[in-house]
Amino acid sequence: MVQAYILIQTEVGKASTVADVISKIPGVIQAEDVTGPYDVIVRAEAGTVDELGRLVVAEVQRVPGITRTLTCPVVHL
Repeated sequence: MVQAYILIQTEVGKASTVADVISKIPGVIQAEDVTGPYDVIVRAEAGTVDELGRLVVAEVQRVPGITRTLTCPVVHL
């Protein structure tokens, strides 16, 4: 399994709604509203890096209210 944190910036006032919608997407482990430069942080997993990319582009980035995402794959050193 490949896991990643997805850092999300949203339109003003949309963080809670975005986190709620994303939390229902298959492959999303957790979605939380946060403060700071990002509004929502998501932990997601997929079978491969390609599947993870499809999850981010085809599912997460389509959620209304998102303005920017940054995907940070988890590495095991």
